[in-house]
Amino acid sequence: TKRALIGAPISNELAMHERLTKVKALAIFSSDPLSSVAYATEEILRVLILAAATGALSIMMPIGFAIMLLLAIVATSYRQTIAAYPRGGGSYIVAKDNLGTLPGLAAGASILIDYTMTVAVSVSAGIAAVYSLFPMFREFRVELCLGVIVLVTIANLRGVREAGNIFSVPTYIFVLGIMGLIAVGVARLFLGIGDIPVYERPEETLQTGAEALTLFLILRAFTQGCTALTGVEAISDGVPAFKPPEAPNARATLAWMAVLAISMFGGITLLADRLGIVPSERETVLSQIGRTIFPEFGGANPLWFVLQIATALILVLAANTAFADFPRLSYFLARDRFLPHQYAFKGDRLAFSWGIITLAIVACVLIIVFNGDTTTLIPLYTVGVFNSFTLSQAGMVVRWWRTKTPGWQRNLIINGLGALATFLVLIVSAVTKFTSGAWIVLVLIPVMIVMFLAINRHYKRIASEVAETVPMSRASYRHTFIVPVSSLNQVALNALAYARSLSANVVAVHIVEGEDLEETERFHAEWQRLIDDKEISLAIIESPYRSLIGPLLSYIDALDQQSPDDTLTIVLPELLPAKPWEYLLHNQNAFRLRAALLFRPNTVVSDMPYLLGRGRTASAGSGGLALLGRFPWVPLLVLLSVLFLIYQFVF
Repeated sequence: TKRALIGAPISNELAMHERLTKVKALAIFSSDPLSSVAYATEEILRVLILAAATGALSIMMPIGFAIMLLLAIVATSYRQTIAAYPRGGGSYIVAKDNLGTLPGLAAGASILIDYTMTVAVSVSAGIAAVYSLFPMFREFRVELCLGVIVLVTIANLRGVREAGNIFSVPTYIFVLGIMGLIAVGVARLFLGIGDIPVYERPEETLQTGAEALTLFLILRAFTQGCTALTGVEAISDGVPAFKPPEAPNARATLAWMAVLAISMFGGITLLADRLGIVPSERETVLSQIGRTIFPEFGGANPLWFVLQIATALILVLAANTAFADFPRLSYFLARDRFLPHQYAFKGDRLAFSWGIITLAIVACVLIIVFNGDTTTLIPLYTVGVFNSFTLSQAGMVVRWWRTKTPGWQRNLIINGLGALATFLVLIVSAVTKFTSGAWIVLVLIPVMIVMFLAINRHYKRIASEVAETVPMSRASYRHTFIVPVSSLNQVALNALAYARSLSANVVAVHIVEGEDLEETERFHAEWQRLIDDKEISLAIIESPYRSLIGPLLSYIDALDQQSPDDTLTIVLPELLPAKPWEYLLHNQNAFRLRAALLFRPNTVVSDMPYLLGRGRTASAGSGGLALLGRFPWVPLLVLLSVLFLIYQFVF
């Protein structure tokens, strides 16, 4: 099943062939900022409509122009970052190298939150485009969002290059669709080619005239529209994924992304302004523009239909930008010991599998909690984005000032302007969206920083402790082997023989319920008949409460106190049924004992599994990770159960 979904493993020698061309990189790393134009204008309108009675809609174009200018500044700033960090210079690396560890971790936490929100917002917006076309799907939006996240996750687990093959076509269809929409709209509105039909406002619109046109409302509209900037930093994070020469290719791709995003956002905002579009709960603003601009043929509007399909695809696949960069950033944090080492591990297909799966799980939880609603997710979006932007650009300013490389004055001005602009947007976002959910991000960032530092302290403590080595010639161990046996069958005899082959100090422990003299005598007689090795001792322990774990642990503790210098090795005889469902017919005493002994110091736990139906004993192995090999479906069942319980609790 894994090979069918993920594909055959890729060797390290083929890693260079997995690199991306500029065409594929634009689809993978730019799908988020390019797709944001589909809902950024709508988010501006949703704020301005509250004061429509006072003429607030007339300032939509100035707000749109300010956002386009900001996008140009930020993109230019990140081009400078790529030139300075040709091996990959995302917000975390730049801030950590130039501002210090804490600012770097703040940038890392912010951008991890941003990538997670990117998946949730993009997928929910894509599904909104679907039910604008097919209204009957609206009530299933959560299920559709979860299904899409699973599909994108599988595509990314297959590897970066293959993800580029999958996502390139929808991205470029969307770009052509939007450019075609703008071209037709300009031709019909400004050049008088064809008549624009009278636009009928939807019956269900947001309440108008409820607020006065204040500076606060204008700033709210501006910050909502700044969602068009999300994902701009992705290319600077992913420079190592480009084909050589990496940095020039990345800079060129970033420039094309900025030109396309600015053009598309400006065109959509202009058309929405001239057509007098009003946001609707039943249909997106982009859908209304397309339905109005594109001409009908025989009562049908095929171009509008294609635009909606392309929009849905690009919005859904825009999550791929996060899936491309979240794992890469997780790798950098894991490399520096701020995340578990597993996040630095590349899977069979040369993808950072742990980061991909973690992002998918957290995004699914967000979709469930916020019911797949784009508007409720947006307020959590821009604070993290612009915090990382600000720290990254400020770090570049410090770098130019410190290194004073050729052209540093010009670069310092560019990055300084970017830092100032993004800082102002950060402050505005934090103030205007605080009560709408931005406070969650402001609380979550320091919590994540504390988590990063705790993980780092743990790894440093381990490194310090294990560094205190003792030469092997001076190290000596005296072993005591303990073998719990319930009956003297072939499973127990194999475990005893294994323990005896390693040590002359072996104790077999048998637990009996209460004062069962008959059982004790029977077992003792059986022992004398089958065990002829005098160096294996027998301990029979009474359990008045019919417990297995407690008496055995008490005996192990007592033995450890008698011989504190001995290393205790517990050999667990275990039956392994031939079929998975047969596990239900056997107790799981070995599993329970292994769990109880997992964190016990000075104790080694070794499995001695006996494979039923094969008449042989498997090689002994230590501890609990072997359990996942025998129950590969257990993690999936646990995950599905947790998601189901969350869904039931919320709804």
